[in-house]
Amino acid sequence: MIGKSSAEHKVVRVIRVYQGVSLAVAVLALFWTVLFLVNGFPLMALAEFCPVLTALVCFALVTRRHFDLFLLVAQVSFLVYIIGFSLMFDVPQNGAPRFTHLFLPVLGMLAYINHLRRPSRLQLSVISASFVAFVVLHGADLRLPFAQPIPPNLHQLAIWLNPTIAALMFCGTIYALQQRLSVPRGIARDLVAAVRHGELSLAYQPQTDRHGQILGAEALLRWNHPTRGPVSPGTFIPAAEEMGLMPIVGTFVLERALETLARWQADPKLSSLRLSVNVSASQFNESDFEAMLRDLLDRRRIDPTRLRLELTESVLIAGLEPVARKMAALKQLGLTFSLDDFGTGFSSLAYLRRLPVSELKIDRSFVAAIAENDRDAALVRSIRAIATDLGLETVAEGVETLAQLSFLEATGCRVFQGYLFGRPMPLADFELAVVAPQPQLQPHATAPQQRPSPRLAAG
Repeated sequence: MIGKSSAEHKVVRVIRVYQGVSLAVAVLALFWTVLFLVNGFPLMALAEFCPVLTALVCFALVTRRHFDLFLLVAQVSFLVYIIGFSLMFDVPQNGAPRFTHLFLPVLGMLAYINHLRRPSRLQLSVISASFVAFVVLHGADLRLPFAQPIPPNLHQLAIWLNPTIAALMFCGTIYALQQRLSVPRGIARDLVAAVRHGELSLAYQPQTDRHGQILGAEALLRWNHPTRGPVSPGTFIPAAEEMGLMPIVGTFVLERALETLARWQADPKLSSLRLSVNVSASQFNESDFEAMLRDLLDRRRIDPTRLRLELTESVLIAGLEPVARKMAALKQLGLTFSLDDFGTGFSSLAYLRRLPVSELKIDRSFVAAIAENDRDAALVRSIRAIATDLGLETVAEGVETLAQLSFLEATGCRVFQGYLFGRPMPLADFELAVVAPQPQLQPHATAPQQRPSPRLAAG
């Protein structure tokens, strides 16, 4: 499809950086491999070739978007290699110190940056092992009984070359850490307090048929700060993502959404409604997400078929196979999935074959210009054709005019979401809109635009 979402751009940038680092390590290790081989030290050349292989494996893993496995292989492999090489070949000689262990603080800092991204005991173990090994190797003349020291001439060269490279890498990691820690911590800290103090709430935007009859809603997170007032999701969601708070925030949203579904389930007038909830990539890819959601469903005793999880392509940063397996397991519980922002990511079509999605959401950026732009109109028709062929539902987002509604209906769309039918509103207003008589819209009217009534637009 044409265009990429901002999340997809971010993923691509991460891939490019990791690929560049992998190739740089491979080139550096290959340099030493050739140098040792030319000077007649095949065992050392073989040892230096191990990082070349590791770097190439890491390059392949990150290219396939297996980021967690990439980090595990890279960190553990180089930790073992640096310690082993320092004990076997790089031993102090003729008053000159060893040098390979200088890369250990760099490895520890990289592990710390990864720990900030996604906290784990594995990353903490790598951090601890890196710095402990650095101190021990720096302060003690440790070596294996069968150690084969690097030849003095090469040792003298490495004493200057490797510390220079390690220092440059250290500067790079400091810059990366500074960038990582320069995110708006104030907003993130306030957001944690907002969860505890009840400042967060959900707004509900109707999803309707062509006549405005409400079929369900999308739950949208809202934050009313005690001093700042309403805080835009465009401000606090990126901060939550950057600081690793989305699992906490996402759990809050799911808990409130399931409370709402339990409330609707007990009311015959509302029991048929379906609720859609956005789930971030970082939350969905948490190892305990499935267990957490299963527990919430069991405690609330709701019909899981009424809950639809909206995912974007960014969730596939963990890899297609593990995501597909987790989605299949959740589908067994009765949950359904919607692929949000469909058409804005370049590989959406490839994913549809593997992921058990039930619905495609046509992105508002396409809907906005379908009445005036032939290309956007053609894209919407194509998305509808794909959905029809695959037996998927579609929801058109951002519907604001009767002209848009008329076009979408002509393409076969049956579910709509946008200001034409209602703005996001508090729960009480949404429930009132469901039980109150709905105004009948006329898609073929000539009015260029139809804003929602004050009642529907409340909130």
